[in-house]
Amino acid sequence: MQIATKQTDYSDGDAELSGILFWDESQNAKRPGILVVHGGAGLDDHAQNRAKHFAKLGYVAFACDMYGEGIAGNRERIMARIAELRADSERIPQRANAAIAQLRSHPLVDSRIAAVGYCFGGMAVLELARSGAALRGAVSVHGSLDTKRPATRDTIQAKVLVCHGALDPHVPMTHVPAFADEMKNANADWQLLIYGNAMHGFTHQGDSKIPGVAYHAQSDARSWRAIETFFAELFAG
Repeated sequence: MQIATKQTDYSDGDAELSGILFWDESQNAKRPGILVVHGGAGLDDHAQNRAKHFAKLGYVAFACDMYGEGIAGNRERIMARIAELRADSERIPQRANAAIAQLRSHPLVDSRIAAVGYCFGGMAVLELARSGAALRGAVSVHGSLDTKRPATRDTIQAKVLVCHGALDPHVPMTHVPAFADEMKNANADWQLLIYGNAMHGFTHQGDSKIPGVAYHAQSDARSWRAIETFFAELFAG
């Protein structure tokens, strides 16, 4: 196995973006593509490492950039950019679709695409699914579940997997029944896994200075296995 990486510049309207592609270049067969959407910090080591692991599973993975140049590393700019993206319900799907276009252009990607996001990225992937994007699957890991634009019936094309921490104060359990009702009313193919001892950001290793955010190794491992199984089901055959 030889995991190749390539930094890729692309754009969404006037926004200049830069993501990183990962794939096993020792194999020539076409394969599904996985869009990886970063957490609130921006395109960091966490998102890149997840994308690399997806490449090791045999996919082409693209760790995308939702913010643009000069945002990551500055909390005030990050919060302003997130508010800007969330102000218009079309903005997040539009930006994610720009990344999907880049992923689809890779010569080893076939027609099958799924997306997985963490924290902010989990929210973004769910918004992408709600928009009716042509995805095989959408995975949200410790992402927000509430939305200003609930899915309408039969709009969601993707199968949906949500991995949620029961102790997450940023996405409280009170949001779970509302999300379940939304998915039911949308006639979506969905599943939600709740990890009993996990808080927000349970896949992010290292100490966090943000209250309610903590790494939880067991839930990280369990959610990774759940995602592997989910993708294997999506792309079987």
